[in-house]
Amino acid sequence: MNSQLPTSAIFLVCIAIAAVLVYLPFLLVGYGRVQAGYDMAAPRAMFDKLPPYAQRAAWAHQNSFENFTIFAPGALMAYVTGVNSTLAVGAAIAFVVVRLFYSIFYIANIPLARSLMFAIGSLCSGILFITSILQVIGE
Repeated sequence: MNSQLPTSAIFLVCIAIAAVLVYLPFLLVGYGRVQAGYDMAAPRAMFDKLPPYAQRAAWAHQNSFENFTIFAPGALMAYVTGVNSTLAVGAAIAFVVVRLFYSIFYIANIPLARSLMFAIGSLCSGILFITSILQVIGE
């Protein structure tokens, strides 16, 4: 029995994992809200009362949404066009890994590492778009 996932499944699994990673930093936002005395009547108004790590977690959460909207179409394009490239699979997996580290570095306040993870993640999304387009035009 072959235990290796087909390429198409890897793209879909990476999309699902990336969707989960969008919400991972929000767990720390929730913890910060508890520490700051959560106000259910005005949850957004208490942002300035959050500890700094929770504020950074909120920003990581927001940025994860923004990057997911770029990655998911790229991975779906690779899936739909039948890309069967080691480069594309590596890009999809790398995106998930670097986005996890992006949030960690953002919350830990390590800007240079965070920026590097952002750049690598953006490159990964770009690779997915390019390999999909090349697949369609027959290159």
